[in-house]
Amino acid sequence: MRRLLLETRRVLSTPSRHPRMAVVLGRLLGIAFLVCFGTGLYSHFLQEPLPWMVFPTRPQTLYQVSQGLHITTGIVCFPLILGKLYVVYPGLFQTPPIKNFVGFLERASIAIFVAASLVQIVTGLLNTYQWYPFPFPFKQTHWALSFVIIGSLAIHIAVKLPVISRYWTRSRSFDAEGNLLLDDEDLPLTRADVAVELAETTREPVGPISRRVDGLTGRLFDWIDSARPRTDSPKQARVSRRGFVATIGVSAAAVVALTAGQSFRVLDGINVFGPRKNFVGPNDLPVNRTARAAQVTDALTDADWQLAVSRGAVVTTYSRADLEAMTLHTVDLPIACVEGWSQMATWRGVRLRDLLDAVGAHPDEDLRLTSLESAGGYRVTEMGHEYAQDDLTLVALEVNGKPLDIDHGFPARMIAPGRPGVLQTKWLSKLEVI
Repeated sequence: MRRLLLETRRVLSTPSRHPRMAVVLGRLLGIAFLVCFGTGLYSHFLQEPLPWMVFPTRPQTLYQVSQGLHITTGIVCFPLILGKLYVVYPGLFQTPPIKNFVGFLERASIAIFVAASLVQIVTGLLNTYQWYPFPFPFKQTHWALSFVIIGSLAIHIAVKLPVISRYWTRSRSFDAEGNLLLDDEDLPLTRADVAVELAETTREPVGPISRRVDGLTGRLFDWIDSARPRTDSPKQARVSRRGFVATIGVSAAAVVALTAGQSFRVLDGINVFGPRKNFVGPNDLPVNRTARAAQVTDALTDADWQLAVSRGAVVTTYSRADLEAMTLHTVDLPIACVEGWSQMATWRGVRLRDLLDAVGAHPDEDLRLTSLESAGGYRVTEMGHEYAQDDLTLVALEVNGKPLDIDHGFPARMIAPGRPGVLQTKWLSKLEVI
């Protein structure tokens, strides 16, 4: 078994598999996960704020950009983590597998990090399509795994800090001619190295181990690994390293360009894989949760519908006609959903602050919103006073020049700057000052 592991490590050695490449990819992967973690925390606390939290309402596209970055960097993690695994793959065949306690921490942290990361980004991608084939709740699992990932990543960085420090800069990793400088313990194994390692082994050698893989993947790896370390010229090795970097770069650019159009309109024309397209849907606006899914029927939104606004014992009710007769305001605000898609729209309706003034609300009082939905995690939500008092926050009656479609919240919905779409409550029935 020892001979097999050593021979496997030897034949897997390529110019693109070395500590410098692992550090470069690890650096990019670490940045991506930190961006995901930071923007994820922001999204989480917007939906479940702690009592003392107050959030900015400007710029009004803040959540649109934040959550767009969250989803986009999550997608970028796919080629980065697969590239990193490709680079460190020979290390899986280390013998003995665990040499000391530090080695145990290294292997345990990377195993937990990789497993948690793959679950996180795969389920996160599926969430953008609102497809949940897994048996556990997405939101709670996504939240918990984010801390597992960051914790295991911190442990792994601490353990590998000497290697990271050694290969962090280009000047310490390459000579003046661009040749890679590796420490002796980081050099790939040769046949002579394997023979020395097995000097006390008396068993017959195992047969040759093939590294050929057929098909598209095999041809791609053959192109990436066209040069072999310590046998081919430094120039060939540099070409091979650049080929690998180019493959990762093109893959990352492709997955971003073909999906980020759902978050950033400039790329909408090449949005191939994103589940939402700009201007597609009723009112020229995509829909996440339909009235049918929310069990909101025409009977609930007919002429008898009223919006109740209350503060303690003071209650004022409005029909849709009453709201239409008030001073209406027009604002341009994005609808930005936690799944990553967003679109700017033109909304027209009553300024929320005007309705709250009518019941004597104070500027520092928060608001509870209730929807006509019969069930759902966001049927009742809360809005901080910073949003309730903002001039751009409307009880919207129209969008993009037309009355709200029932799938967009007819007869009235909330729209506020910098809020997740799940908190832009549709089918409003009650507003309570709290």
